[in-house]
Amino acid sequence: MSSLAPVFNILSRILVGYAFLFLVPMAWAWQMDAMALLAVWVQSMAVTLVFGLTLWLLTSRFQRELMPRDGFLLVNLVWTVLPAFSAVPLVLAIDGLSWTDAYFEAMSGLTATGATAFSGLDGLPVSVNVWRCFLQLIGGLGVMLLVVAVLPLLGLGGVQLYKAETPGPMKDARLTPRIAETARGLWGVYFVFSTACMLAYHQAGMSWADAFMHMCSTMGLGGFSSHDASFAFWNSRDIELVAIVFMALAGISFARYFIVWRSKSLRSMRRDPEVRAYLMALIASVLGLALLLLVHDTYAQPLDALRTAAFHVVSLATTTGYASADYSLWPVFAPVWLMFLGTFVSCAGSTGGGIKMVRMVLLVKQSRRELVRAIHPRVVNPVTMGRTTIPATVIAAVMAFMLIYGASTIGLTMLMLLSGLDIVTAFSAVVATINNIGPGLGLVGPSSNFGVLSDFQTWVCTVAMLLGRLELLAVIVLFVPHFWRK
Repeated sequence: MSSLAPVFNILSRILVGYAFLFLVPMAWAWQMDAMALLAVWVQSMAVTLVFGLTLWLLTSRFQRELMPRDGFLLVNLVWTVLPAFSAVPLVLAIDGLSWTDAYFEAMSGLTATGATAFSGLDGLPVSVNVWRCFLQLIGGLGVMLLVVAVLPLLGLGGVQLYKAETPGPMKDARLTPRIAETARGLWGVYFVFSTACMLAYHQAGMSWADAFMHMCSTMGLGGFSSHDASFAFWNSRDIELVAIVFMALAGISFARYFIVWRSKSLRSMRRDPEVRAYLMALIASVLGLALLLLVHDTYAQPLDALRTAAFHVVSLATTTGYASADYSLWPVFAPVWLMFLGTFVSCAGSTGGGIKMVRMVLLVKQSRRELVRAIHPRVVNPVTMGRTTIPATVIAAVMAFMLIYGASTIGLTMLMLLSGLDIVTAFSAVVATINNIGPGLGLVGPSSNFGVLSDFQTWVCTVAMLLGRLELLAVIVLFVPHFWRK
Protein backbone atom coordinates (compact mmCIF):
# COMPACT_ATOMS: atom_id res chain seq x y z
CA MET A 1 0.00 0.00 0.00
CA SER A 2 2.94 2.35 0.59
CA SER A 3 3.53 2.41 -3.18
CA LEU A 4 -0.01 3.70 -3.68
CA ALA A 5 0.11 6.23 -0.86
CA PRO A 6 1.42 9.08 -3.08
CA VAL A 7 -1.60 8.60 -5.34
CA PHE A 8 -3.97 8.82 -2.39
CA ASN A 9 -2.08 11.87 -1.15
CA ILE A 10 -2.85 13.71 -4.40
CA LEU A 11 -6.44 12.42 -4.26
CA SER A 12 -6.75 13.96 -0.80
CA ARG A 13 -5.70 17.38 -2.16
CA ILE A 14 -8.20 17.07 -4.98
CA LEU A 15 -10.96 16.31 -2.47
CA VAL A 16 -10.04 19.33 -0.37
CA GLY A 17 -10.24 21.55 -3.44
CA TYR A 18 -13.43 19.84 -4.63
CA ALA A 19 -15.14 20.57 -1.30
CA PHE A 20 -15.12 24.29 -2.10
CA LEU A 21 -17.18 23.70 -5.26
CA PHE A 22 -20.17 23.19 -2.94
CA LEU A 23 -20.08 26.97 -2.42
CA VAL A 24 -21.75 27.37 -5.83
CA PRO A 25 -25.04 25.53 -5.00
CA MET A 26 -24.75 26.92 -1.47
CA ALA A 27 -24.96 30.47 -2.87
CA TRP A 28 -28.04 29.60 -4.92
CA ALA A 29 -29.64 27.90 -1.89
CA TRP A 30 -29.00 31.05 0.17
CA GLN A 31 -30.84 33.16 -2.38
CA MET A 32 -33.63 30.89 -3.65
CA ASP A 33 -34.18 27.86 -1.37
CA ALA A 34 -35.23 27.18 2.20
CA MET A 35 -32.63 27.36 4.97
CA ALA A 36 -32.85 23.57 5.36
CA LEU A 37 -31.30 23.23 1.91
CA LEU A 38 -28.44 25.50 2.92
CA ALA A 39 -27.62 23.06 5.72
CA VAL A 40 -27.46 20.22 3.18
CA TRP A 41 -24.69 21.96 1.25
CA VAL A 42 -22.81 22.91 4.39
CA GLN A 43 -22.90 19.29 5.57
CA SER A 44 -21.83 17.96 2.17
CA MET A 45 -18.93 20.40 2.03
CA ALA A 46 -17.89 19.47 5.56
CA VAL A 47 -17.98 15.72 4.84
CA THR A 48 -15.84 16.13 1.73
CA LEU A 49 -13.41 18.49 3.43
CA VAL A 50 -12.97 16.32 6.52
CA PHE A 51 -12.45 13.19 4.45
CA GLY A 52 -9.91 14.93 2.23
CA LEU A 53 -7.97 16.40 5.16
CA THR A 54 -7.95 13.08 7.01
CA LEU A 55 -6.64 11.27 3.95
CA TRP A 56 -4.01 13.98 3.50
CA LEU A 57 -2.79 13.59 7.09
CA LEU A 58 -2.52 9.83 6.68
CA THR A 59 -0.50 10.09 3.44
CA SER A 60 1.36 13.39 3.81
CA ARG A 61 4.76 11.74 4.26
CA PHE A 62 4.38 9.85 0.97
CA GLN A 63 5.16 12.25 -1.86
CA ARG A 64 6.97 11.66 -5.13
CA GLU A 65 6.71 12.35 -8.86
CA LEU A 66 3.89 10.46 -10.52
CA MET A 67 4.77 7.52 -12.72
CA PRO A 68 2.59 6.65 -15.77
CA ARG A 69 0.87 3.88 -13.81
CA ASP A 70 0.07 6.32 -11.01
CA GLY A 71 -1.54 8.69 -13.48
CA PHE A 72 -4.00 6.08 -14.72
CA LEU A 73 -4.79 4.97 -11.18
CA LEU A 74 -5.40 8.53 -9.97
CA VAL A 75 -7.67 9.35 -12.91
CA ASN A 76 -9.82 6.30 -12.16
CA LEU A 77 -9.93 7.09 -8.44
CA VAL A 78 -10.98 10.67 -9.11
CA TRP A 79 -13.77 9.65 -11.48
CA THR A 80 -15.16 7.06 -9.06
CA VAL A 81 -14.67 8.89 -5.75
CA LEU A 82 -15.86 12.39 -6.75
CA PRO A 83 -19.31 11.13 -7.87
CA ALA A 84 -19.72 9.52 -4.44
CA PHE A 85 -19.19 12.83 -2.65
CA SER A 86 -21.27 14.62 -5.30
CA ALA A 87 -24.16 12.24 -4.56
CA VAL A 88 -24.22 13.02 -0.82
CA PRO A 89 -26.26 16.27 -1.09
CA LEU A 90 -28.67 14.62 -3.53
CA VAL A 91 -29.48 11.91 -0.97
CA LEU A 92 -29.83 14.50 1.80
CA ALA A 93 -32.00 16.88 -0.24
CA ILE A 94 -34.38 14.46 -1.99
CA ASP A 95 -36.61 12.26 0.16
CA GLY A 96 -36.62 8.58 -0.75
CA LEU A 97 -33.74 8.81 -3.22
CA SER A 98 -31.68 5.63 -3.30
CA TRP A 99 -27.89 5.69 -3.23
CA THR A 100 -27.85 3.89 -6.59
CA ASP A 101 -29.85 6.62 -8.33
CA ALA A 102 -27.93 9.39 -6.55
CA TYR A 103 -24.54 7.97 -7.60
CA PHE A 104 -25.84 7.40 -11.14
CA GLU A 105 -26.99 11.03 -11.35
CA ALA A 106 -23.68 12.33 -10.02
CA MET A 107 -21.69 10.11 -12.39
CA SER A 108 -23.90 11.26 -15.27
CA GLY A 109 -23.18 14.85 -14.30
CA LEU A 110 -19.42 14.60 -13.93
CA THR A 111 -19.04 12.51 -17.08
CA ALA A 112 -21.27 15.02 -18.93
CA THR A 113 -23.55 12.20 -20.04
CA GLY A 114 -26.89 13.75 -19.15
CA ALA A 115 -28.74 10.49 -18.58
CA THR A 116 -31.02 11.26 -15.64
CA ALA A 117 -32.81 9.01 -13.19
CA PHE A 118 -34.83 11.96 -11.83
CA SER A 119 -38.37 13.00 -12.69
CA GLY A 120 -40.21 16.06 -11.45
CA LEU A 121 -37.23 18.31 -12.19
CA ASP A 122 -39.44 21.42 -12.18
CA GLY A 123 -40.25 20.76 -8.52
CA LEU A 124 -36.69 20.19 -7.32
CA PRO A 125 -34.98 22.91 -5.25
CA VAL A 126 -33.05 25.36 -7.42
CA SER A 127 -29.74 24.53 -5.73
CA VAL A 128 -30.15 20.81 -6.50
CA ASN A 129 -30.70 21.50 -10.19
CA VAL A 130 -27.79 23.96 -10.13
CA TRP A 131 -25.54 21.28 -8.64
CA ARG A 132 -26.56 18.69 -11.24
CA CYS A 133 -25.80 21.08 -14.09
CA PHE A 134 -22.68 22.56 -12.49
CA LEU A 135 -21.20 19.05 -12.33
CA GLN A 136 -21.40 18.96 -16.12
CA LEU A 137 -19.52 22.23 -16.48
CA ILE A 138 -16.71 20.89 -14.28
CA GLY A 139 -16.69 17.42 -15.78
CA GLY A 140 -17.12 18.50 -19.38
CA LEU A 141 -13.55 19.42 -20.13
CA GLY A 142 -12.22 17.11 -17.45
CA VAL A 143 -11.59 17.59 -13.78
CA MET A 144 -8.07 16.35 -14.32
CA LEU A 145 -7.15 19.19 -16.67
CA LEU A 146 -7.86 21.62 -13.84
CA VAL A 147 -5.76 19.45 -11.54
CA VAL A 148 -2.92 19.44 -14.05
CA ALA A 149 -2.89 23.23 -13.95
CA VAL A 150 -2.57 23.20 -10.15
CA LEU A 151 -0.26 20.24 -9.50
CA PRO A 152 2.96 21.99 -10.61
CA LEU A 153 2.29 24.64 -7.99
CA LEU A 154 2.36 21.82 -5.44
CA GLY A 155 5.64 20.47 -6.78
CA LEU A 156 3.99 17.55 -8.55
CA GLY A 157 4.15 16.62 -12.22
CA GLY A 158 1.03 16.50 -14.36
CA VAL A 159 2.12 15.07 -17.70
CA GLN A 160 0.93 11.55 -16.86
CA LEU A 161 -2.48 12.84 -15.79
CA TYR A 162 -2.86 14.85 -18.96
CA LYS A 163 -2.12 11.82 -21.15
CA ALA A 164 -4.51 9.60 -19.19
CA GLU A 165 -7.33 12.16 -19.29
CA THR A 166 -7.00 13.76 -22.73
CA PRO A 167 -9.42 12.28 -25.31
CA GLY A 168 -8.32 11.28 -28.78
CA PRO A 169 -5.57 9.13 -30.29
CA MET A 170 -2.83 11.77 -30.55
CA LYS A 171 -2.20 12.78 -26.95
CA ASP A 172 1.47 13.75 -27.09
CA ALA A 173 0.97 17.02 -28.99
CA ARG A 174 1.37 19.98 -26.66
CA LEU A 175 0.02 23.44 -27.26
CA THR A 176 2.54 25.15 -24.99
CA PRO A 177 5.92 24.08 -23.61
CA ARG A 178 4.52 23.44 -20.14
CA ILE A 179 1.60 21.09 -19.55
CA ALA A 180 0.16 23.34 -16.81
CA GLU A 181 0.09 26.29 -19.18
CA THR A 182 -1.79 24.11 -21.66
CA ALA A 183 -4.42 23.22 -19.07
CA ARG A 184 -4.86 26.81 -17.96
CA GLY A 185 -5.18 27.92 -21.57
CA LEU A 186 -7.90 25.34 -22.27
CA TRP A 187 -9.85 26.29 -19.17
CA GLY A 188 -9.50 29.97 -20.05
CA VAL A 189 -11.06 29.38 -23.47
CA TYR A 190 -13.72 27.17 -21.86
CA PHE A 191 -14.87 29.83 -19.41
CA VAL A 192 -14.86 32.63 -21.98
CA PHE A 193 -17.26 30.57 -24.11
CA SER A 194 -19.29 29.69 -21.00
CA THR A 195 -19.76 33.32 -20.02
CA ALA A 196 -20.87 34.24 -23.52
CA CYS A 197 -23.30 31.29 -23.55
CA MET A 198 -24.94 32.29 -20.26
CA LEU A 199 -25.40 35.89 -21.37
CA ALA A 200 -26.87 34.75 -24.69
CA TYR A 201 -29.36 32.43 -22.97
CA HIS A 202 -30.50 35.22 -20.66
CA GLN A 203 -30.84 37.64 -23.56
CA ALA A 204 -32.92 35.04 -25.44
CA GLY A 205 -35.44 34.79 -22.61
CA MET A 206 -34.19 32.48 -19.86
CA SER A 207 -34.11 33.52 -16.22
CA TRP A 208 -30.63 33.98 -14.72
CA ALA A 209 -30.95 30.65 -12.89
CA ASP A 210 -31.97 28.74 -16.02
CA ALA A 211 -29.34 30.58 -18.07
CA PHE A 212 -26.61 29.52 -15.64
CA MET A 213 -27.78 25.91 -15.47
CA HIS A 214 -28.20 25.48 -19.20
CA MET A 215 -24.90 27.21 -19.88
CA CYS A 216 -23.27 24.54 -17.70
CA SER A 217 -24.93 21.66 -19.49
CA THR A 218 -24.48 23.23 -22.94
CA MET A 219 -20.76 23.94 -22.69
CA GLY A 220 -20.21 20.61 -20.94
CA LEU A 221 -22.31 18.94 -23.67
CA GLY A 222 -24.13 17.13 -20.89
CA GLY A 223 -27.77 17.99 -21.52
CA PHE A 224 -29.14 18.19 -17.98
CA SER A 225 -32.09 20.56 -17.69
CA SER A 226 -34.07 22.08 -14.85
CA HIS A 227 -37.31 21.09 -16.58
CA ASP A 228 -38.76 17.67 -17.41
CA ALA A 229 -39.74 18.97 -20.86
CA SER A 230 -36.16 20.12 -21.53
CA PHE A 231 -36.20 22.80 -24.28
CA ALA A 232 -39.85 22.14 -25.08
CA PHE A 233 -40.53 24.05 -21.84
CA TRP A 234 -39.81 27.32 -23.66
CA ASN A 235 -40.66 26.40 -27.26
CA SER A 236 -38.53 29.38 -28.24
CA ARG A 237 -36.75 29.75 -31.57
CA ASP A 238 -34.23 32.19 -30.09
CA ILE A 239 -33.31 29.96 -27.15
CA GLU A 240 -32.92 26.94 -29.43
CA LEU A 241 -30.71 28.98 -31.76
CA VAL A 242 -28.41 29.91 -28.88
CA ALA A 243 -28.23 26.24 -27.89
CA ILE A 244 -27.44 25.16 -31.46
CA VAL A 245 -24.61 27.68 -31.80
CA PHE A 246 -22.91 26.90 -28.51
CA MET A 247 -23.41 23.13 -28.71
CA ALA A 248 -21.81 23.20 -32.15
CA LEU A 249 -18.93 25.33 -30.85
CA ALA A 250 -18.39 23.05 -27.85
CA GLY A 251 -18.22 20.04 -30.16
CA ILE A 252 -14.94 21.35 -31.64
CA SER A 253 -11.63 20.86 -29.85
CA PHE A 254 -10.93 23.59 -27.32
CA ALA A 255 -7.29 23.08 -28.15
CA ARG A 256 -8.09 24.31 -31.65
CA TYR A 257 -9.63 27.51 -30.22
CA PHE A 258 -6.55 27.97 -28.06
CA ILE A 259 -4.32 27.71 -31.13
CA VAL A 260 -6.53 30.18 -33.03
CA TRP A 261 -6.31 32.63 -30.13
CA ARG A 262 -2.54 32.35 -29.84
CA SER A 263 -1.95 32.65 -33.58
CA LYS A 264 -4.66 35.31 -34.10
CA SER A 265 -5.65 33.42 -37.26
CA LEU A 266 -8.40 31.02 -38.35
CA ARG A 267 -6.04 29.25 -40.76
CA SER A 268 -5.47 26.26 -38.47
CA MET A 269 -9.24 25.84 -38.03
CA ARG A 270 -9.88 25.90 -41.78
CA ARG A 271 -7.11 23.39 -42.44
CA ASP A 272 -8.16 20.93 -39.75
CA PRO A 273 -9.62 17.85 -41.53
CA GLU A 274 -11.43 16.79 -38.35
CA VAL A 275 -13.26 20.12 -38.08
CA ARG A 276 -14.21 19.98 -41.77
CA ALA A 277 -15.58 16.44 -41.38
CA TYR A 278 -17.45 17.50 -38.22
CA LEU A 279 -19.16 20.42 -39.94
CA MET A 280 -19.96 18.39 -43.04
CA ALA A 281 -21.57 15.66 -40.93
CA LEU A 282 -23.72 18.19 -39.07
CA ILE A 283 -24.83 20.11 -42.17
CA ALA A 284 -25.60 16.99 -44.22
CA SER A 285 -27.53 15.41 -41.33
CA VAL A 286 -29.57 18.56 -40.66
CA LEU A 287 -30.62 18.88 -44.30
CA GLY A 288 -31.29 15.15 -44.66
CA LEU A 289 -33.34 14.92 -41.46
CA ALA A 290 -35.36 18.04 -42.33
CA LEU A 291 -36.20 16.53 -45.71
CA LEU A 292 -37.21 13.24 -44.07
CA LEU A 293 -39.54 15.03 -41.64
CA LEU A 294 -41.16 16.91 -44.50
CA VAL A 295 -41.59 13.81 -46.69
CA HIS A 296 -43.27 11.94 -43.83
CA ASP A 297 -45.47 14.96 -42.97
CA THR A 298 -44.06 15.10 -39.43
CA TYR A 299 -43.88 18.87 -39.95
CA ALA A 300 -45.87 20.78 -42.53
CA GLN A 301 -43.66 23.86 -42.81
CA PRO A 302 -40.07 23.62 -44.14
CA LEU A 303 -38.77 26.13 -41.59
CA ASP A 304 -40.29 24.16 -38.69
CA ALA A 305 -38.72 20.96 -39.99
CA LEU A 306 -35.35 22.67 -40.46
CA ARG A 307 -35.41 24.25 -37.00
CA THR A 308 -36.32 20.98 -35.28
CA ALA A 309 -33.86 18.94 -37.32
CA ALA A 310 -31.02 21.37 -36.65
CA PHE A 311 -31.65 21.40 -32.91
CA HIS A 312 -31.79 17.64 -32.50
CA VAL A 313 -28.97 16.80 -34.91
CA VAL A 314 -26.58 19.17 -33.15
CA SER A 315 -27.84 18.09 -29.71
CA LEU A 316 -27.45 14.36 -30.28
CA ALA A 317 -24.40 14.48 -32.54
CA THR A 318 -22.44 16.48 -29.95
CA THR A 319 -23.69 14.08 -27.22
CA THR A 320 -25.54 16.88 -25.40
CA GLY A 321 -28.93 15.18 -25.32
CA TYR A 322 -31.34 18.12 -25.17
CA ALA A 323 -34.75 17.60 -26.74
CA SER A 324 -37.50 19.95 -27.86
CA ALA A 325 -39.71 17.15 -29.20
CA ASP A 326 -40.16 13.42 -28.67
CA TYR A 327 -38.04 12.28 -31.61
CA SER A 328 -38.69 8.63 -30.78
CA LEU A 329 -42.10 9.15 -32.46
CA TRP A 330 -40.50 10.23 -35.75
CA PRO A 331 -39.90 7.80 -38.64
CA VAL A 332 -37.68 5.05 -37.22
CA PHE A 333 -34.66 6.06 -39.29
CA ALA A 334 -34.49 9.47 -37.56
CA PRO A 335 -33.92 8.46 -33.90
CA VAL A 336 -31.54 5.66 -34.90
CA TRP A 337 -29.53 8.07 -37.08
CA LEU A 338 -29.41 10.60 -34.25
CA MET A 339 -28.04 7.95 -31.88
CA PHE A 340 -25.51 6.89 -34.51
CA LEU A 341 -24.27 10.46 -34.93
CA GLY A 342 -23.65 10.65 -31.20
CA THR A 343 -21.18 7.77 -31.37
CA PHE A 344 -18.55 9.57 -33.43
CA VAL A 345 -19.24 13.17 -34.53
CA SER A 346 -17.68 15.18 -31.65
CA CYS A 347 -14.08 16.26 -32.14
CA ALA A 348 -11.25 15.04 -29.93
CA GLY A 349 -10.50 17.68 -27.32
CA SER A 350 -14.13 18.83 -27.17
CA THR A 351 -16.42 18.20 -24.22
CA GLY A 352 -18.38 15.61 -26.22
CA GLY A 353 -18.28 11.84 -25.91
CA GLY A 354 -18.19 8.99 -28.40
CA ILE A 355 -15.23 7.62 -30.32
CA LYS A 356 -14.46 11.09 -31.75
CA MET A 357 -14.47 12.25 -35.35
CA VAL A 358 -10.68 11.98 -35.72
CA ARG A 359 -10.85 8.24 -35.14
CA MET A 360 -13.67 7.89 -37.65
CA VAL A 361 -11.68 9.85 -40.24
CA LEU A 362 -8.61 7.67 -39.64
CA LEU A 363 -10.71 4.50 -39.92
CA VAL A 364 -12.17 5.64 -43.23
CA LYS A 365 -8.73 6.57 -44.56
CA GLN A 366 -7.23 3.27 -43.42
CA SER A 367 -10.09 1.33 -45.03
CA ARG A 368 -9.58 3.20 -48.29
CA ARG A 369 -5.84 2.51 -48.07
CA GLU A 370 -6.44 -1.22 -47.68
CA LEU A 371 -8.78 -1.23 -50.68
CA VAL A 372 -6.10 0.45 -52.79
CA ARG A 373 -3.49 -2.03 -51.57
CA ALA A 374 -5.77 -4.92 -52.51
CA ILE A 375 -5.61 -3.70 -56.10
CA HIS A 376 -2.01 -2.42 -56.06
CA PRO A 377 -0.14 -4.40 -53.38
CA ARG A 378 3.17 -2.52 -53.82
CA VAL A 379 1.81 1.01 -53.90
CA VAL A 380 3.08 3.45 -51.25
CA ASN A 381 -0.07 5.02 -49.86
CA PRO A 382 0.35 6.31 -46.29
CA VAL A 383 -2.55 7.52 -44.17
CA THR A 384 -2.45 11.30 -43.77
CA MET A 385 -4.37 13.93 -41.82
CA GLY A 386 -3.96 17.23 -43.59
CA ARG A 387 -0.25 17.44 -44.33
CA THR A 388 0.75 15.03 -41.56
CA THR A 389 1.53 11.37 -42.16
CA ILE A 390 -0.03 9.27 -39.42
CA PRO A 391 2.37 6.73 -37.86
CA ALA A 392 1.45 3.05 -37.99
CA THR A 393 1.41 2.99 -34.17
CA VAL A 394 -1.44 5.51 -34.11
CA ILE A 395 -3.43 3.50 -36.65
CA ALA A 396 -2.85 0.35 -34.59
CA ALA A 397 -4.01 2.17 -31.44
CA VAL A 398 -7.18 3.32 -33.20
CA MET A 399 -7.93 -0.19 -34.41
CA ALA A 400 -7.37 -1.60 -30.91
CA PHE A 401 -9.60 1.08 -29.42
CA MET A 402 -12.40 0.24 -31.86
CA LEU A 403 -12.11 -3.47 -31.05
CA ILE A 404 -12.37 -2.78 -27.32
CA TYR A 405 -15.18 -0.28 -27.91
CA GLY A 406 -17.21 -2.84 -29.88
CA ALA A 407 -16.56 -5.61 -27.37
CA SER A 408 -17.52 -3.38 -24.43
CA THR A 409 -20.75 -2.25 -26.11
CA ILE A 410 -21.75 -5.82 -26.91
CA GLY A 411 -20.77 -7.14 -23.48
CA LEU A 412 -22.69 -4.48 -21.56
CA THR A 413 -25.71 -4.91 -23.85
CA MET A 414 -25.73 -8.65 -23.14
CA LEU A 415 -25.73 -7.91 -19.40
CA MET A 416 -28.73 -5.61 -19.86
CA LEU A 417 -30.54 -8.27 -21.89
CA LEU A 418 -29.72 -10.87 -19.24
CA SER A 419 -31.45 -8.65 -16.68
CA GLY A 420 -34.70 -8.81 -18.67
CA LEU A 421 -34.71 -5.61 -20.75
CA ASP A 422 -35.97 -5.54 -24.32
CA ILE A 423 -33.36 -5.24 -27.06
CA VAL A 424 -34.15 -1.64 -28.04
CA THR A 425 -33.92 -0.32 -24.47
CA ALA A 426 -30.89 -2.45 -23.59
CA PHE A 427 -28.81 -1.59 -26.64
CA SER A 428 -29.74 2.10 -26.76
CA ALA A 429 -29.14 2.53 -23.01
CA VAL A 430 -25.62 1.15 -23.40
CA VAL A 431 -24.92 3.20 -26.55
CA ALA A 432 -26.28 6.34 -24.87
CA THR A 433 -24.16 5.91 -21.73
CA ILE A 434 -20.89 4.55 -23.13
CA ASN A 435 -20.88 7.40 -25.66
CA ASN A 436 -22.06 9.92 -23.02
CA ILE A 437 -25.05 10.89 -25.18
CA GLY A 438 -27.75 10.89 -22.47
CA PRO A 439 -31.21 9.75 -23.61
CA GLY A 440 -31.63 6.45 -25.41
CA LEU A 441 -34.64 4.83 -27.02
CA GLY A 442 -37.43 2.59 -25.78
CA LEU A 443 -37.97 2.83 -22.02
CA VAL A 444 -35.07 5.30 -21.69
CA GLY A 445 -36.11 7.50 -24.60
CA PRO A 446 -36.43 11.30 -24.61
CA SER A 447 -39.91 11.21 -23.08
CA SER A 448 -38.77 8.97 -20.20
CA ASN A 449 -35.59 8.56 -18.13
CA PHE A 450 -33.26 5.98 -16.60
CA GLY A 451 -35.25 5.91 -13.36
CA VAL A 452 -37.28 3.01 -14.79
CA LEU A 453 -34.24 0.71 -14.67
CA SER A 454 -33.51 -1.73 -11.85
CA ASP A 455 -30.51 -1.19 -9.57
CA PHE A 456 -28.44 -3.75 -11.49
CA GLN A 457 -29.26 -2.12 -14.82
CA THR A 458 -28.48 1.31 -13.39
CA TRP A 459 -25.04 0.16 -12.21
CA VAL A 460 -24.30 -1.33 -15.63
CA CYS A 461 -25.07 2.07 -17.18
CA THR A 462 -22.97 3.78 -14.51
CA VAL A 463 -19.97 1.63 -15.46
CA ALA A 464 -20.65 2.39 -19.12
CA MET A 465 -20.54 6.14 -18.43
CA LEU A 466 -17.20 5.81 -16.66
CA LEU A 467 -15.78 3.71 -19.50
CA GLY A 468 -16.96 6.22 -22.07
CA ARG A 469 -15.69 9.29 -20.23
CA LEU A 470 -12.21 7.81 -19.80
CA GLU A 471 -12.27 6.33 -23.31
CA LEU A 472 -12.22 2.67 -22.22
CA LEU A 473 -8.48 2.02 -22.21
CA ALA A 474 -7.72 4.16 -19.16
CA VAL A 475 -10.16 2.02 -17.14
CA ILE A 476 -9.57 -1.41 -18.65
CA VAL A 477 -5.79 -1.11 -18.28
CA LEU A 478 -6.29 -1.48 -14.50
CA PHE A 479 -7.45 -5.04 -15.07
CA VAL A 480 -4.36 -6.08 -17.00
CA PRO A 481 -2.06 -8.11 -14.68
CA HIS A 482 1.05 -6.45 -16.12
CA PHE A 483 -0.22 -3.06 -14.87
CA TRP A 484 0.34 -4.12 -11.24
CA ARG A 485 3.78 -5.65 -11.73
CA LYS A 486 6.76 -3.67 -10.51
